[in-house]
Amino acid sequence: MEVFHMDHHNSLLKLQASLDGSGKKRKYDDGAQSESSQATSNLGDQQTKRPPGVKAAKGASGKRSIADDQAVAQFETMCSIKDKDLAIKEKDLAVKKKDLAVKERVSKMSLLDSLISKKETLSEAEEALKQKFLTEMLSN
Repeated sequence: MEVFHMDHHNSLLKLQASLDGSGKKRKYDDGAQSESSQATSNLGDQQTKRPPGVKAAKGASGKRSIADDQAVAQFETMCSIKDKDLAIKEKDLAVKKKDLAVKERVSKMSLLDSLISKKETLSEAEEALKQKFLTEMLSN
């Protein structure tokens, strides 16, 4: 409960400062900003002021490269995981194809067995199917 009151109090102070204008940057009479708000750049041994309105990189390039390196490493990790997952799925698909081929062969053998063991005479279509299965089984 106390934390809420402090946060609320701080937000009220910020709001009051923005309404009073005391939260703005201090400017000199001629409109220029104070020395501390003007960024300088180091060229060799001497410091030079940047023109007004020009922002400096403020050394964020070093931080960005670390963040970029981390993002690249994370992306490469995700890619390697995807590649491994794809390889596993391809192996599973090959196994499923083999299983399907075996089931189809067993089904044909079962049908051929029932056609061979049939005591009565076979119809023309059944005889053709029997011959087809026999040639397939003998060729493999």
